[in-house]
Amino acid sequence: MRILVLSDSHGNYYSARRALMAHSEAQVVVHCGDGARDVEDLRCEFPQRMIVSVRGNCDFCTDCPDTQVINIEGKRIFIAHGHNYGVKGGLYRLCCAAREQQADIVLFGHTHIPLSVYDEGLYILNPGSVGGYPGSYGLVDIEESGVVTNTATLRD
Repeated sequence: MRILVLSDSHGNYYSARRALMAHSEAQVVVHCGDGARDVEDLRCEFPQRMIVSVRGNCDFCTDCPDTQVINIEGKRIFIAHGHNYGVKGGLYRLCCAAREQQADIVLFGHTHIPLSVYDEGLYILNPGSVGGYPGSYGLVDIEESGVVTNTATLRD
């Protein structure tokens, strides 16, 4: 199972769409905030795709939750934008929240800096900013053999 992880599109629907088109095999798309309108547009254009999103600090007038927990292929995934956990100053609070939810994977945004690390049983992924230049995104592959997380850059 492949999950495409986006964040911080900030109105750059074109780049979010490009990432999705580049990974059409992704069965699930997660948007980690700051792009609520882009998520609505993705849902309209790709109604067959499961798209999960949370509210970012720049998302106004949206009913997206601040966090979500989803279960996919036996893995528990905690999703947040990150601003409520002070991720620009470190990941401790975010990781504590993910562990409280018994998550295997935590996905977050806000910093615009791609990150893929593993810490004591927790896969931590920030896809960066798909709306930035160059745009970046993340991939989570969940297989019987385990979990692999990566970040990638949109190519012109």
